[in-house]
Amino acid sequence: MQASIAVVACVLGVTAWWQTGSLAHLVGAVLIILPWPWTLIAMMPTNRLLEAMDAAAVNSQARALIVKWGNLHLVRVLLGVLAALAFLWGSV
Repeated sequence: MQASIAVVACVLGVTAWWQTGSLAHLVGAVLIILPWPWTLIAMMPTNRLLEAMDAAAVNSQARALIVKWGNLHLVRVLLGVLAALAFLWGSV
């Protein structure tokens, strides 16, 4: 569901930029779609390592990977916040 909303927001942002020429809409459109490649390129290797671990076994690497995943996820959150701010900036 989130992915389809991001695609719609990106298309609408590009359309708004095309119609108004407002750079803020283009910036918002790019920022709203950036979590996709970020997830695939930066987060997927960590996701795969975490999925491969046995949840019942004691693993010292698990905590480090979970902390790393949290930091990577924070980037996705920041991209969404920046996209919202860019769209807000474009609407004023």
